[in-house]
Amino acid sequence: MSTNREFDCIVIGAGIQGSFTAYQLAKRNKKTLLLEQFVLPHTRGSSHGQTRIIRKAYDQDFYVRMMEECYELWAQLEKEAGVKLYRQTGLLIMGPEKSESFQTIKNTLQRNKVPTVVLNRDNFSQHIPNVNLAEGDGAVVDVTAGVLYADRALKTAQVQFQKLGGVIRDKEKVTDIKPGPVVKVSTSAGVYTAKSVVITAGPWASQLLQHTGLELPLEVVKINVCYWKEKVPGTYDVKRRFPCFLLTEGEESSQNIYGLPSNEYPGLMKVCYHDGSKGDPDQRDLQTDRSDIDILQRTIARCFPGLLPKPAVVESCLYTLTPDRHFVLDHHPAYSNIVIGAGFSGHGFKFGPIIGKILCELSLGEVPSYDLSPFQIKRFQGKTKSAL
Repeated sequence: MSTNREFDCIVIGAGIQGSFTAYQLAKRNKKTLLLEQFVLPHTRGSSHGQTRIIRKAYDQDFYVRMMEECYELWAQLEKEAGVKLYRQTGLLIMGPEKSESFQTIKNTLQRNKVPTVVLNRDNFSQHIPNVNLAEGDGAVVDVTAGVLYADRALKTAQVQFQKLGGVIRDKEKVTDIKPGPVVKVSTSAGVYTAKSVVITAGPWASQLLQHTGLELPLEVVKINVCYWKEKVPGTYDVKRRFPCFLLTEGEESSQNIYGLPSNEYPGLMKVCYHDGSKGDPDQRDLQTDRSDIDILQRTIARCFPGLLPKPAVVESCLYTLTPDRHFVLDHHPAYSNIVIGAGFSGHGFKFGPIIGKILCELSLGEVPSYDLSPFQIKRFQGKTKSAL
């Protein structure tokens, strides 16, 4: 077999997690191949779109600790590539003051000494105009949060990987994975071998893992990504320092609703429901449920008087959910040289640089930088099964 088909590591899936994993491996002087089934760039998975929220506002301390280093790694990539990838806007968290969901986030932020501003009903409108804070709701701002320029970030990670000698092959769908001391990966265009393989295939992870005899409890859902027109252009504009926001729950729903200031589409604010309906990544347009849009319309009419409560643009994105909504970052239970990064559950993009570092460490057989017990496959005891 010719050497241009032999690699130290093959990464399958060129979304944000796979691209950062490949970049980290190339930085470690590993001959790395990054495989992608679609022509790049594409909009069929979970990493497309212009913006994502970056934040430390979480329920769990381990995510806050990971984000500490993640901010540093994003800044490092910006400097290395000479590209702006992040804009600090702050994140406004709102929710019933006495609810567990709001209090947990607020307490976690304060316990981890994240710079915050606590707002009350008296000073809320002075700091956050054109938003109605519901009776009984509290508000706190994660000052360090902001907007990640997602498409640009993904492209930058891939370009830096290639500058380090990495190889990207797009329009190559993986058709088989044969485990062994040397892993053989077959694609629509040929066969490659590597000492280790990392699977970061997003909504297609389950299909690929079946080749290795593993079934994980992953569910793919289609999310409606909605943009809402400002009645007066500029009302919620990023240039006017309007923050990102997270509504932990409200009278319309117990699920999170989140939004970003108008930026990518001038005069339109991105506001989405953090859940969707089950879908098939290869037939995503067959899933046409819009019940989440009804919930958003009612929320916007109540909370955002400066927006027209009817979406001007509806795009879509796929989430790959684990039962507990925490990631999978682990070795394959049967093959230590196959590493899995999956189930990012609609909140993984911002972690891209740190997940890339962790998956790189796992594929090189190193002790990972973080305690990965929340992300191990064994937590699904009884929910995993052999697919062979």
